[in-house]
Amino acid sequence: MTNRPNTPLLDRVSSPADLKGLSDAELHDLAGELRAETVSAVSETGGHLGAGLGVVELTVALHAVFDTPRDRLIWDVSHQCYPHKILTGRRDRIRTLRQQDGLSGFCKMRESEYDAFGAGHSSTSISAALGYAVSRDLGSAPEAGVGDAIAVIGDGALSAGMAYEALNHAGHLKTRLFVILNDNEMSIAPPVGAMSSYLNRLYAGAPFQEFKSLAKGAVGFLPAPFQEGAKRAKDLIKHVTVGGTLFEELGFSYVGPVDGHDLDQLLPILRTVKARATGPMLIHVITKKGKGYAPAENAPDCGHGVSKFDVATGEQVKTPANAPSYTKVFANALIAEARADRKVVAVTAAMPDGTGLNLFAERFPERTFDVGIAEQHAVTFSAGLAAGGQKPFCAIYSTFLQRGYDQIVHDVAIQRLPVRFAIDRAGLVGADGPTHAGAYDTAFLANLPGFVVMAAADEAELVHMVATAVAHDEGPISFRFPRGEGVGVELPEKGTPLEIGKGRIIAEGERVALLNFGTRLKEVREAAQALAAHGIRPTIADARFAKPLDEDMILRLARGHEALITVEEGTVGGFGSHVAHLLAEKGVFDTGLKFRSMVLPDIFIDQASPADMYAVARLNAPDIETRVLEVLGAARVAARRA
Repeated sequence: MTNRPNTPLLDRVSSPADLKGLSDAELHDLAGELRAETVSAVSETGGHLGAGLGVVELTVALHAVFDTPRDRLIWDVSHQCYPHKILTGRRDRIRTLRQQDGLSGFCKMRESEYDAFGAGHSSTSISAALGYAVSRDLGSAPEAGVGDAIAVIGDGALSAGMAYEALNHAGHLKTRLFVILNDNEMSIAPPVGAMSSYLNRLYAGAPFQEFKSLAKGAVGFLPAPFQEGAKRAKDLIKHVTVGGTLFEELGFSYVGPVDGHDLDQLLPILRTVKARATGPMLIHVITKKGKGYAPAENAPDCGHGVSKFDVATGEQVKTPANAPSYTKVFANALIAEARADRKVVAVTAAMPDGTGLNLFAERFPERTFDVGIAEQHAVTFSAGLAAGGQKPFCAIYSTFLQRGYDQIVHDVAIQRLPVRFAIDRAGLVGADGPTHAGAYDTAFLANLPGFVVMAAADEAELVHMVATAVAHDEGPISFRFPRGEGVGVELPEKGTPLEIGKGRIIAEGERVALLNFGTRLKEVREAAQALAAHGIRPTIADARFAKPLDEDMILRLARGHEALITVEEGTVGGFGSHVAHLLAEKGVFDTGLKFRSMVLPDIFIDQASPADMYAVARLNAPDIETRVLEVLGAARVAARRA
């Protein structure tokens, strides 16, 4: 390929052990080649570019100094792990990133022994690293061979409560542990909150050029072989120069801030702390997301998530949209409702762009709250807003809403507070794989008393569900919608509140009823068209609500057809399970009804295109068609199709 960079040093690296034989000067050159290879690979696959570019030098330094995989290197979230994967024997597959049967876009224990801990959510690294460190101290099994444990966590991830729980515990235990605070002032969106301001103050008290002289007094901290390198470590600042730090109060020895792109600082400091540390240490590293590639550095999100692009220009290959995205439809619908109702407010957990609330914030900045990577706080904060008389829309991806489940139960549901949950990225999401799949929200919300649980079948239904949520003040309510563009239906000028717990009949048929919940309705319609060739004309219904169920409609469908099949983009325990419970309670199964529930299978589905993932799940139109034929006893036809 013409865009492949010239990488003579990197070509000699098949594992981190190969870094041990390189001089510091060669490690400098290697970092440049690694950055070029990362840009080249992501230009072909798309993915998380900026985060990896920001830690190129740090990745080289960590693998050069520590003895991975015996020393366990844990990347928080692991958006930044592409350079790590290149150095750890996976370069030959790096252009399969996020593709079906290819490398995961995140660290994954089953993929490599160098991926010490899997991650797709933030703020887990310190807890996991501490677990490794304590296991080592307890005498881990010889085959585990645990050495040092190193957690690399971003300043955005440090805003989550779990990180502080781990810091507090590590400081109490006083075990040897390394935490690298990768401070780039940027997670997915710019960080917010007091912690971000605190970190800024740690290195904003004096111009960077003054840090060099301040650091001279700390040279004695280093053994003789590293003192010359330390003279260039202008950001090596100990307690004596920055005063007490929060981290020291928690029991950590603090070193920093350190220029994370200067190997002449990183290498001697990491070598020294590795040689000298007896307890927990925090090394505060300053980096720039997207470093070394101008299009990423200059992008608003610093190249967080990119599609395939031209390396020379950074121009991304965008697929033309046939319809607006569900996220944008939600944002515009919420803006329209907020114009008419001043009590409508919006809450996000560090995902203003991903949830569309950046658009809401442009219109209503005083009514938009980004709480940082803190889903638990987002939920209870929303509960407080609701208790205070506001109409909060808590917009969180399905996968991240899992992190706030206790708060949903304890702080929202039990108190019947009218928090509106806008659940983006419902269903299978494609390249981000199982860590980001929105598979479980229907199951874990619909079992809560007093909760109203909705799913939009298309973008017009989403507009109506936003209006329904605004009008609903009797308790918590949720609505889910997928990633990507809608199906292209005409949008209403303004949403109309739906009657709670009432579905709709899309098409009247006979013999079999297909009862949909969510955006598989398009697949249900396509299956119905294919079934016409077999002389089968199914009834199609859209439930809209998993809770409360439209009992009248469901019982009519069950009693008027030979078979009833539910279809949803969720797991067992969700919509279909609630329908089955209703039918059992009403004795409908005693009449001989054939009932089937089409749900996501009981497996974690690896990354692929959404269509391919749904093919694995057997929830595409041909799968629905086949299920109908099987249920109706059309064995001959079904066998021919197989």
